[in-house]
Amino acid sequence: MAEALLKILKTYIKFIKYLIKLPHQFEIIMHFNLNISKKLAFSLLLFAILSMAACSKKEDPKPSPPTPKPNPVPSWDPNAMRGVWVTTTASTALDSRDNIKQMIANCKLAGINHVFIVVYNNARTIYPSTVMQNLTGNKQLERFVGRDPLQECIEEGKAAGLKVHAWFEYGFSSSYSANGGSIIAAKPEWAAKDLNDKLVVKNGFDWLNGIHPQVQQFLIDLFKEVTSKYDLDGVQGDDRLPAMPSTGGYDTFTVNLYKLENGGANPPPSATDAGWLRWRANKLNLFLKRLRTEVKTIKPNILFTMSPSPYPFGYNEYLQDWPTWVDSAWVDAIIPQIYRYNINDYDNALTQQKSYYKNTAVPLYPGVLVKSGSTIQSDALMSQFIQSNRNNGFKGEVFFFYEGLKDKLTWYQGLYPYIK
Repeated sequence: MAEALLKILKTYIKFIKYLIKLPHQFEIIMHFNLNISKKLAFSLLLFAILSMAACSKKEDPKPSPPTPKPNPVPSWDPNAMRGVWVTTTASTALDSRDNIKQMIANCKLAGINHVFIVVYNNARTIYPSTVMQNLTGNKQLERFVGRDPLQECIEEGKAAGLKVHAWFEYGFSSSYSANGGSIIAAKPEWAAKDLNDKLVVKNGFDWLNGIHPQVQQFLIDLFKEVTSKYDLDGVQGDDRLPAMPSTGGYDTFTVNLYKLENGGANPPPSATDAGWLRWRANKLNLFLKRLRTEVKTIKPNILFTMSPSPYPFGYNEYLQDWPTWVDSAWVDAIIPQIYRYNINDYDNALTQQKSYYKNTAVPLYPGVLVKSGSTIQSDALMSQFIQSNRNNGFKGEVFFFYEGLKDKLTWYQGLYPYIK
């Protein structure tokens, strides 16, 4: 229709031009008709213009809405572990069911798929424990009496599709700056002793003798208790299990055992003597193997993981021999605590751990420090840590600790998934 009107318009324009060019003698004769023609032409011109405008409105297609940008696809391996530790120290995450729901929701938003819930620290359990009640008379951490935060975490975590692990934070440490606390008060013979027959204390932590068979059985019983009682996906020891400061081992039981196995010789007075380090580390290795067997007998598919100090620091200072644990496949994953505050130190520590990592059938996931006290890592540094992990072939990590994750949800949602 627009084309037809345009033709009409062009015809009348030609007609107007023709009239204007007529000879003078016809001017008077044509004056009346010319006025009429001009008016007619003007009307038709106006009609054509309006019609063309209307047609153009009808015929012009409506602009199509902008194509929405597809959501970016996370670069991470969906099967890799992306975990976080949840503590009772400097955190209220476990203090109510609502807090637990919020904690799980935040973990889900952050892309976390494994949560490591503290179940034992400072001679207390967060769940009602028959083992602890029989040993110290304290069935549960006082602030949780009347509730079972572990069960609540399992229910909320599984509803959100997260794997839930029981984390034995204190391991062979009995207490913090409490002269051994209630455990040593109940069992003084369990205390780790140094060369001067004093309770072993390192960085404020009071220590049990991890070589003593009753101490070992105590931790085995705790692991078995949660494995039997709860629908857990995993159990975990850390830089204090299995572990003991290398200044320990001079208690009566351990000295007599060493003499029995070494032709009556006393342990070397140097805590860092190579043979003495090896002998004690081997005892803790055998404990770890037994602990795994006991747990797996109850629940074969449960994840049995450890998060030790970096090697060889952890070996020299705490008798932790994680390369042997991995080489022997006594763990289902190893998570060295690579807690650093700048990228150069982190890269060096990660490269060092990688050099001792031989049995790649056992996954290694670096432990990454997010927050400690009032210090929280920057977004840029967090991205560098994760980029270093990916560059070294490590597809996942575990973060310490939840309060840092909560503070950095923007980074976890906006940057973390896309680092490759």
